[in-house]
Amino acid sequence: MFKKIASDALGLSDIGVVVPRSDFDKTDADDFIFNEIDEEIYFLIKTKADEYCFTNYGLIHVDGTSALSKKRLLRRYDYEHYTIDNVFLETAGTIDLDVEIKFTIGSTALSIDIHKKHIDEIKDLYKALHAISLEQKSNAYKLDAAKQSLTLASTAIGRGSNSESTPAASFEQIVEFSHDWLIQNKEAFMKKDFGATFEKYINN
Repeated sequence: MFKKIASDALGLSDIGVVVPRSDFDKTDADDFIFNEIDEEIYFLIKTKADEYCFTNYGLIHVDGTSALSKKRLLRRYDYEHYTIDNVFLETAGTIDLDVEIKFTIGSTALSIDIHKKHIDEIKDLYKALHAISLEQKSNAYKLDAAKQSLTLASTAIGRGSNSESTPAASFEQIVEFSHDWLIQNKEAFMKKDFGATFEKYINN
């Protein structure tokens, strides 16, 4: 018990380890995977207080208040709605015990310390997160361009509408078309599943 208290007080419990795939089912995060939609864990970091579980659909953060408390707060960040940005990797110095990966998901900034023996695995995670970030930004740009194109098209159609169609009817048709088009192409702009990206970069 004294060792646990000392570890928590000194902050040593914040140094995480990379959980091997064979032990994913022994973690708390595994209980919150949506197996019904083929969600799969690709990378999992565990400290004495927290778990950071990266799946093909999102990040599951099992947030513990301390290493001594059994209370847990579950936070889920689905890639469809939360953009990854500002991905950084800080390698260990000569006397450091840990490496640090930092990134922002949505408006939440995360900084995770991991034992330096896992540096190769963390490099893979860094590549995967950076790749996801780039793809999300590219998709957001394409969506914005598509919206602008629809706006320009609707304006042009409105100006060129014939007398047989009232402005209200033309507006309703344009809105309906734009809505249907965006819904049909939503997957191209708001990607849900990044399993292929993780499989490309994660080698553990």
